[in-house]
Amino acid sequence: MMTVHQVSQRTGVSIRTLQYYDRIGLLPPTAYSEAGYRLYDEGALEHLQQILLFRELEFSLKEIRRILQSPDFDRELALQQQIRLLTLKREHLDHLITFARGLQSTGGRNMDFTAFDTAKLDAYAKQAKEQWQDTAAYQEFSEKSKGRSKETEQGLAQGLMDIFREFGTCRDQDPGAEAPQALVQRLQGYISEHYYTCTREILGSLGEMYGAGGAFTGNIDKAGGKGTASFAREAIRIFCG
Repeated sequence: MMTVHQVSQRTGVSIRTLQYYDRIGLLPPTAYSEAGYRLYDEGALEHLQQILLFRELEFSLKEIRRILQSPDFDRELALQQQIRLLTLKREHLDHLITFARGLQSTGGRNMDFTAFDTAKLDAYAKQAKEQWQDTAAYQEFSEKSKGRSKETEQGLAQGLMDIFREFGTCRDQDPGAEAPQALVQRLQGYISEHYYTCTREILGSLGEMYGAGGAFTGNIDKAGGKGTASFAREAIRIFCG
């Protein structure tokens, strides 16, 4: 585990920015120390990498949060798009460097402005953004969260954690027992009501994400006690058949 100061030193992201990402629900810490300090694991750093790469695609922080929380999120597709965008940016910079060197050698007499053209780069970024925003889950999530205040968002997030807290109270039971299965059904209904239609397929994907480590697992275990995320994943697996 790393403190917020260590993460800042390792990544170059300021402590203030990391704290802000936590406040808006974009990058919550994996856990907290006994003194209440934020702690991050390797999974959280991978999450941070995705955030920073999406920023290169010129997505807003709100858009990035919605995408990363969406069950439609495809990490491999995101990486392909990010690599393509960075390649285009490198080509653009190479053209500018060549242009600047040409000005240096000719004494600044060159009226060609094509090196400043970012149309290709802008078009690809726009296409990538539209591709993510066209998914059904993203559109529904965007519509339901439109106009919500920060306090409302925090209240909904707390409501979700309250469900996981109840998972923690029955994690000594069989995950297929009546109480855990009722909680899975309640979780599915809560997500559908406040975020997007949570089909069994989506619920199954979310369950795997909850128990895969990183920030999601840490927050769930913080709410319900160690092992709650893994227990919830098993209960969801049984519920989804």
